[in-house]
Amino acid sequence: MRNFGVLPPWLVLNPLLHGWLLEDIGRGDRTTNTLLTEDVTPGTAKWIAKAPGIIAGLPVTARVFQILNENVSFTAVTLEGARCEPGQIVAEIHGSLDALLMGERVALNLAMRLSGIATLTNIYVEKIADLPARLVDTRKTTPGLRLLEKYATAVGGAINHRMGLDDAVMIKDNHIAAAGGIEEAVRRVRSQIPYPLTIEVETESLEQVKEALQHQADIIMLDNMPLDMMREAVELIRQQDSRVKIEASGNVTLETIRSVAETGVDYISSSAPITQSKWLDLSMRIF
Repeated sequence: MRNFGVLPPWLVLNPLLHGWLLEDIGRGDRTTNTLLTEDVTPGTAKWIAKAPGIIAGLPVTARVFQILNENVSFTAVTLEGARCEPGQIVAEIHGSLDALLMGERVALNLAMRLSGIATLTNIYVEKIADLPARLVDTRKTTPGLRLLEKYATAVGGAINHRMGLDDAVMIKDNHIAAAGGIEEAVRRVRSQIPYPLTIEVETESLEQVKEALQHQADIIMLDNMPLDMMREAVELIRQQDSRVKIEASGNVTLETIRSVAETGVDYISSSAPITQSKWLDLSMRIF
């Protein structure tokens, strides 16, 4: 079954795409503008997969070409979120050759980056597919690319964690240190945040878990805990307040994610699908 992410509106994405095109084209594509003397020379291109993986980002890459020429037709042959194999045609593009050539690099870079993230995310998700725990992403993203990188994790089957600092409250170790403890941190935050923002507290010990429970955190993160301690923390939380959601975090790998999921946590957060993913190799050929 294919997974689907939700893209932000073009009102949000268009300025990003314009900026990336300007970065690449600069004062003009000297090669393309010299070779193509006519205003509109029609052509056809195909995108071909050179490695196996999950395809992500095609609606965005179609927009890249259409910003350059609104009459460009971009047809996804391999559907968004579907698996591809080497040699498989991913997309067919018809339109003005200058738009195809000038948009090629930006469009391919986005598709390869996002498909690589979706591919690795899916590998992580499959490791725990038969267990209740769900994989969530983090804010460890490339500046300027967060919206699209998190979209790619959703295409790969993960759940998006908060998109930014304004989405929810997460009281981490440095916040606790700055506030002078969990009690004071939760008290100050709760007195000022708008409804219905939730409060998540990061904990590193059973004592901190007990304190987070005492002060009614909505979500408790178990950060870098040994598995035995994590299991004990999950049991403690379930016994005292069944409404509290439990998140595990810290050094989650393909080798450890299943063991973490088996402790009974609700969510497992990991930056690896974004920070450790490899671009999925795609190429464009003009016919």
